[in-house]
Amino acid sequence: MSSQILTNYNVDDGVNRFQTSNPAGLEDILKNLGPELALLEENIIRDIQTDVELLNTVSQHILLAGGKRLRPALVLLASSLFQPIEESSLRAAQVVEYLHTATLLHDDVVDGAETRRAQKAARQIWGNEASILSGDFLLSKAFHMLTTLSNLEVLKIMSRTTTLMAEGEILQLTREVGSEDEEMYLRIIYLKTACLFSSAAQTGAVLAGAPDEMSEVLKRYGEALGMAFQIVDDALDYVESPQTGKNHGTDLKERKMTLPLIHLIRQASSADKKFLLDLIKEKKIGVEQVKKVTQMISDYNCIEYSLKRAGDYVESALAETERMPDCHARDSLRQLATYVLSRSH
Repeated sequence: MSSQILTNYNVDDGVNRFQTSNPAGLEDILKNLGPELALLEENIIRDIQTDVELLNTVSQHILLAGGKRLRPALVLLASSLFQPIEESSLRAAQVVEYLHTATLLHDDVVDGAETRRAQKAARQIWGNEASILSGDFLLSKAFHMLTTLSNLEVLKIMSRTTTLMAEGEILQLTREVGSEDEEMYLRIIYLKTACLFSSAAQTGAVLAGAPDEMSEVLKRYGEALGMAFQIVDDALDYVESPQTGKNHGTDLKERKMTLPLIHLIRQASSADKKFLLDLIKEKKIGVEQVKKVTQMISDYNCIEYSLKRAGDYVESALAETERMPDCHARDSLRQLATYVLSRSH
């Protein structure tokens, strides 16, 4: 079972609520944004060029490593619900990608990560200092670009978001290893992941001049999508597949209390629970130990439980799309919600 991807899990109350026989891939979902995404890609690389070669190299290393660009796509889709995509929305999409990438560079240092997007993490090549400073540069670049939009509401949204993301990182850092608190986990993934999804969608609506109630709809949609996305991402860490783009069992090795592990500890027998709590306190977790925990995750149906919880958030996201204008962008947002449950990476 551990070699299967998420679409193979039989979750009658979870992923199968939304599955079709042939779910759309991300490229198909975003096909109507083709020219805009191509221009965005050009701008993302062009606008980080500096006279400091190391800065250019580190930034390009992660920005060109095959990210999905989901967050900037949310800005563009939300904007196109209300009007044709304008320059301001493209720039905001760029800002969102820079913010996201900055957090990845910082997170990899905090976590001691070895890989990112199926390649060596920047810190493994150029060191922690270069990674942190490159992340700082992207963060500064993002806020400089925000000022050029001359939109105070968007500046407030993004300022609040970066504050929340920092809070999430500290909360995860100080969380007790072995904690079974699912609500704390959900709070952390909201702060670290879902709030940026939420702000991306809301920003697109605001820049397109959408009514306040519609910007709130997009805000709620983005939050629900981000929650589902992160839960699935955490489940994928316990599913052996080369498509995931990260080493199998990375979260366990970093002692991250993600939903599959939380559910496992809660459901495990006394003996299994003792083994798990002892394991995550050890200095190093090896390959064989990862395999054993992965098998336990399977035996106790922890992937199925996680997908059911992700499915609840997808259901909430889909409910919000019913309030959106009926157009191609809304169709894409609906497909995007179901995509997060069927993705393999």
